[in-house]
Amino acid sequence: MTNPIPLHFTTSTLTTQLHSPFLPLSSPSLFRYRKPFFSHRPVSPLCLRGLSVLSAMDDAGGSPTKQIPISLDAPTQEEYASLSKLLQEFTDIPTIDKAWTFKSETDDVSRAMFVVSQPSLLSNKRRKSILSSHILQKSSNSVSFHWAPFPIEMTGVSAMVPSPSGSKLLVIRNSEGDSPTNLEIWDPSQVKKQFAIPRSTHGSVYTDGWFEGISWNADETVIAYVAEEPEPPKPTFTGNGYKKEGNTDKDCGSWKGQGDWEEDWGETYAGKRQPALFVIDISSGEVLAVPGVGRKLSVGQVVWAPSIQGQQYLAFVGWPSDTRKLGIKYCYNRPCALYAVKAPLFKSEASVTKSNEAEDSFIIKLTQSISSAFFPCFSPDGKFLVFLSAKSSVDSGAHSATDSLHKVEWPSDGKLATSLKIIDVVPVVMCPEDGCFPGLYCSKFLTRPWLSDGHTMVLSSYWGSTQKILSVDVLSGQVSQISPDNSNSSWDVLALDGDNIIAVCSSLTDIPAIKYGSRLGKLAADVKWSWRDVSTPTTQCSEKVSSLLASLQFDIMKIPVRNVSENLTKGASKPIEAIYVSSKSRKSDSPDPLIVILHGGPHSVLLSSFSKSSAFLASLGYSLLIVNYRGSLGFGEEALQSLPGKIGSQDVTDVLTAIDHVIDKGLADPSKIAVLGGSHGGFLTTHLIGQAPEKFVAAAARNPVCNLSLMVGTSDIPDWCYFEAYGSEGKSIFTESPSPEHLALFYSKSPISHISKVKTPTLFLLGAQDLRVPVSNGIQYARALKEKGVETKVIVFPNDVHGIDRPQSDFESFLNIAVWFKKYCR
Repeated sequence: MTNPIPLHFTTSTLTTQLHSPFLPLSSPSLFRYRKPFFSHRPVSPLCLRGLSVLSAMDDAGGSPTKQIPISLDAPTQEEYASLSKLLQEFTDIPTIDKAWTFKSETDDVSRAMFVVSQPSLLSNKRRKSILSSHILQKSSNSVSFHWAPFPIEMTGVSAMVPSPSGSKLLVIRNSEGDSPTNLEIWDPSQVKKQFAIPRSTHGSVYTDGWFEGISWNADETVIAYVAEEPEPPKPTFTGNGYKKEGNTDKDCGSWKGQGDWEEDWGETYAGKRQPALFVIDISSGEVLAVPGVGRKLSVGQVVWAPSIQGQQYLAFVGWPSDTRKLGIKYCYNRPCALYAVKAPLFKSEASVTKSNEAEDSFIIKLTQSISSAFFPCFSPDGKFLVFLSAKSSVDSGAHSATDSLHKVEWPSDGKLATSLKIIDVVPVVMCPEDGCFPGLYCSKFLTRPWLSDGHTMVLSSYWGSTQKILSVDVLSGQVSQISPDNSNSSWDVLALDGDNIIAVCSSLTDIPAIKYGSRLGKLAADVKWSWRDVSTPTTQCSEKVSSLLASLQFDIMKIPVRNVSENLTKGASKPIEAIYVSSKSRKSDSPDPLIVILHGGPHSVLLSSFSKSSAFLASLGYSLLIVNYRGSLGFGEEALQSLPGKIGSQDVTDVLTAIDHVIDKGLADPSKIAVLGGSHGGFLTTHLIGQAPEKFVAAAARNPVCNLSLMVGTSDIPDWCYFEAYGSEGKSIFTESPSPEHLALFYSKSPISHISKVKTPTLFLLGAQDLRVPVSNGIQYARALKEKGVETKVIVFPNDVHGIDRPQSDFESFLNIAVWFKKYCR
């Protein structure tokens, strides 16, 4: 019998705790065969005789270091047991992460691979599997998917990247400790090559989606990628002191010192060394570091560029790293540029090619005139390089803002210039007209995003409180919506199948489903698209969950803002949006209890897409009010830029306005309202219970910003504190040594300044490894509440960072949130 997952809770005391066309089913060395979407045994959290002061929610079976006897009454134990069973059923719902398509010999058949993930609570990891399908085009308006009988689990696989032709597959297995990174080359039947790359060559390959860059060359003989640079030598000591000539061999008579501390890129990058460029010859396994880049740049997103006069180049993104490294995760306001460098020659090439070593290592900055350039993507004909820019973020200081799309012409002959003319394709939209394109908010490009005309890209972008699929003609700049314009669901493009689109669609009341889009007529700006449902194994969920979701409905409300003044821009005066989720039928005359859900950022957005946690809470009999206050992404740049300098006031007012709106409509009982948010959403949560203490019966905050004057000296993004508190002025006055006046303003903008008025029972969920909002922020606020006698509960997850998204931690968090809210809202 497995050990129960320990949970940590108190009543009024403060307890500190937190499948594949390449591979036959008989290829066990790549994937471990496993049945797809099984149901775990419901975890009982309540076989508890003793509770740990520090949570052991990092590895199943870990034993608490100290036991504190806490007795639970039978009803409370039954509550946890019952809710955990339901939460488990929501947790088991699979997620479709990405897909690739491959052409067959016949025009009417193609193949697809889907990466599907599912949390595994017992292993505390996300189980990833590959599910494959043949796509058969029966006619112009009929398509069918023929799925493999089972998915194949990806065991120990960090990343996999098909070659352009689909005839080869790169599999990367990053290892921990001193063991090497393994790169494998597969063909459709077996592994053909396997290379162990020692840590003296490089560390783990970056597969995080930001620095990540893994790119096959055109003839599929060389792969470029980004990996951690080799670890620098460290000082060696013996019993007699410092050893002048150290070596890498282990010696029981000596030990390694730490050497100089080197700054990393903050949250989620703690302990990771600088990203650097490498290439590998897949025939010989020879690995070369790309010369010319140096340590002044952290590099990522490398792609092979079309050759110029026979010379092969690599294009990549570079972030300056010779000065202060501020946290980069979710922060698009870090200056970056596109660069090009000649690809290094391997021994076999160098023997027949004369090269000028100095010239070959010359790095070229391609985007001199713009402060941000990333996601480089070459057109199919190689005539131009398209890229996304977050210049509005870099120039203003906002960690995320409205994107713009640009291109440069790639020289087919002559010489690559040190700077290319940048041509605007899609500019930043300041204030969209009602119902019109609000600007680009794009978090990724497909590897192959092009339709057959060679100049139309397909991408996904936020559009208000939804995500839509768009086409962008990079010659004319025309942006068109591809996903249905009458849908309140959210759509995300997974892959292109020729001129057809494979997408995933979901809503707050519908689990993710695959859709197949086909254009009606020739490609044109006003082309129409037809969407078909695709029957897939991934749309399975339990009968209970299916029934509960079928009983729910949602609506996207437009809510006028309060206190519209003359000095507000037009975009900042427009109504905000809030998503209201409710039961299709009331069980009584009184509205269901309401949970107000708030996103972080603040420059982020909560979409209408499926959320397991939100669906779980709504299934318990709550209505949800998901508020996208001014400052959120997807509404134009003016609305977004209206918030900095007004945090703690404008955003708080927007949330209260949304709450009053549903109360006035009879959709909420003012005596049964709870509030939930994380990060800046936690900032709002703790502000709301201080500024409107009579409004909320319960609150839950995940890694909340509670005290900016404390956070500014401990966070990996202290500049965030300045920009959000001061507005546009904050970027210029940011300093690592805040003045007393700065600290006073930070305090006045913080929830802790209102703590004397708080009376709402509050649950805190904190990640001890959080570098963004260090755990001290939440602990200080919780202690202050306890000091006032406010009912407070704290769960600390020792191995979690800001997102608290490890499967066990996420499960424990929302189980406790459900119990906490039920206690006070019923």
